[in-house]
Amino acid sequence: MKAAIRYQYGPPQLLSIGEVPQPVPEAHEILVRVYATTVNRTDCAVLTGWPLAIRAFTGLNKPKLPITGTDFAGQVEAVGQEVSNIKIGDKVWGFNDIGLESHAQYLCIAASGNVLAMPKNTSYEAAVASAEAAHYAVNFLNKIKLHAGQKVLVNGGTGAIGSAAIQLLKAMDVQVTAVCGTPHLAKIQALGADRVIDYTAEDFTQLNEQFDFVLDAVGKSTFFKCKRLLKPGGAYISSELGPGWQNIFLALTTPIIGGKKVIFPIPTDIKKSMLVVKELIEAGKFHPLMDRTYPLEKISEAFEYVGSGQKIGNVIIDLAD
Repeated sequence: MKAAIRYQYGPPQLLSIGEVPQPVPEAHEILVRVYATTVNRTDCAVLTGWPLAIRAFTGLNKPKLPITGTDFAGQVEAVGQEVSNIKIGDKVWGFNDIGLESHAQYLCIAASGNVLAMPKNTSYEAAVASAEAAHYAVNFLNKIKLHAGQKVLVNGGTGAIGSAAIQLLKAMDVQVTAVCGTPHLAKIQALGADRVIDYTAEDFTQLNEQFDFVLDAVGKSTFFKCKRLLKPGGAYISSELGPGWQNIFLALTTPIIGGKKVIFPIPTDIKKSMLVVKELIEAGKFHPLMDRTYPLEKISEAFEYVGSGQKIGNVIIDLAD
């Protein structure tokens, strides 16, 4: 089978497309023919081994898994003898943030792992685009006690996490102000944002308005810049560690000091996140934002594009052929 392979941490240029043996499922596993996967921020971290903390899970000096990829959507082609909850022919999707070797035509995954039947009436591309970033968005928002009518600002509305968060928030009847660039204002309004701010024309940190929660979904601002936007007791969450890893320190200290605080979200329970998103997809309340599609042979270009920080939503790798 074809797969994207590398044997050390580094830039996308280290990736090559090669022929490797097709995996054989163990008794508790399923074999999936992968039809779509993505290149996402998690994939970039696994590829480069940066931030260094990720190597505690993916391998200290070199990657444990030579094939890249963390998510997939595809069809089951074989099942192990102990598998009873999934059958051949089922369309499934899955995600694992430390790697699934899904940038390949086939993969094996435990039937009890982070894999579910695909949402009804959903394409492989839309299903896989609803995995990685949506999982993080769910885990950012579930750290806050949100209720209908509250006000939330999302910086980075066009990112995969930000665009997912907007839709999750609107499903809770929260008032959403989203920040993005000029070319994408209409896209973010279509996702349901109540107000969209063009960051090229207005500095959102200078708004004369306060919010219950600020989500920096691209990690390009800081708590200190956004603090004035928070209501008393309001919370700030970033998708990044912040300058000097300050968000970890602030998450430990600001709750003690009291008042406005930083929360450092540790994502957990991937399968639960997928179930949340699947329910919203089937209810017509979640539509992943998708950008470019690349064939597997051009996956290095996809990694370079994602690493540039210019992507809008999710970047798809098409393995249908």
